[in-house]
Amino acid sequence: MAITVLIADDQAMVRQGFGALLAAQPDISVVGDAPNGKVAVAESARLRPDVVLMDVRMPEMNGLDAARSILGAGFDPPVRVLMLTTFDIDDYVYEALGIGASGFLLKDAPAEELVRAVRVVAAGEALLAPTVTRRLIAEVTTRRAARRAPAPALAQLTPREREILELVARGMSNTEIATALFIAEQTVKTHVSKVFTKLDLRDRAQAVVLAYESGLVTPG
Repeated sequence: MAITVLIADDQAMVRQGFGALLAAQPDISVVGDAPNGKVAVAESARLRPDVVLMDVRMPEMNGLDAARSILGAGFDPPVRVLMLTTFDIDDYVYEALGIGASGFLLKDAPAEELVRAVRVVAAGEALLAPTVTRRLIAEVTTRRAARRAPAPALAQLTPREREILELVARGMSNTEIATALFIAEQTVKTHVSKVFTKLDLRDRAQAVVLAYESGLVTPG
């Protein structure tokens, strides 16, 4: 089945351009668009798209508040949110990942990166592999370093689970982790699932934020 996408951006040209690009893909269907966060929330509830491309800065309701509303609605199957912005460093990024957004993409990213991002997010993965995303998480977290403290919950993890969490936080996919540790990909998935359960994490994006906040992974 095609991946269904809703595009939320206050610029009509952006909506049309992204829509045409994605609609040209055989496995992606653009089911709607929204000029602001308020409409994005309503359309997400009506259309239940697999992925919402959400501009951070919009009138009526900004992308962060819209994402919080969509992600808090508990849709089943889940509606995943991919944040879009024109800024390299944006204070919203950290909070967006914290509330459960599946990733972050610059609007000027190459066309193939946008298409890949939609596919990655629709598959349930966080868009953390691109260097810019890791750098943003690292820099935003560094600015909050004064509040950093080891997360007590990390003590619940086995050495292998801590290792898995660190590699997830460095932006590695399950396949890459399996290759690096010489274990089966299914074993990696099992470890990741246990880490999420023990740390009460919703997805890989939240895992990355926690890993940086706790100091398990340091920027650089």
